[in-house]
Amino acid sequence: MPTHSGSARYEGFGKDGRGWVSTQSGALADQPYGFATRFESEPGTNPEELIAAAHASCFTMALSFALAGAGHDKGTLETHAKVTLEKDGDGFTITKSALDLRAAVPGLAADEFERLAAEAKANCPVSKVLNAEITLTHLLAE
Repeated sequence: MPTHSGSARYEGFGKDGRGWVSTQSGALADQPYGFATRFESEPGTNPEELIAAAHASCFTMALSFALAGAGHDKGTLETHAKVTLEKDGDGFTITKSALDLRAAVPGLAADEFERLAAEAKANCPVSKVLNAEITLTHLLAE
């Protein structure tokens, strides 16, 4: 199985520091991050946003494969994830990743959809690595 990597560089410290994050694939290349992108409105990214994108994409891909395995070959899935960062003593903790799924899958029964979505939530690799509450809301279009 492949190993994927990312990197971060930070110059300066604390609120005045500035960082850049990159991915092995180049999808992110020296994307700015720091205190202002995490807690204020400065353009750039932050770890929670990256985790949210990773969780949404991992879960959606897992569900896609589960649907294909169940014989479904058409439709769309769109997932948004909201990662919650809370104060924890002198630091912070990611306490929740809330997945919100909208799906349109012709011929998919609601009970099968709910079962497959719950299994994908529990079994996608990013869900397994997060030590936080993970919730899922979903809507299957008629």
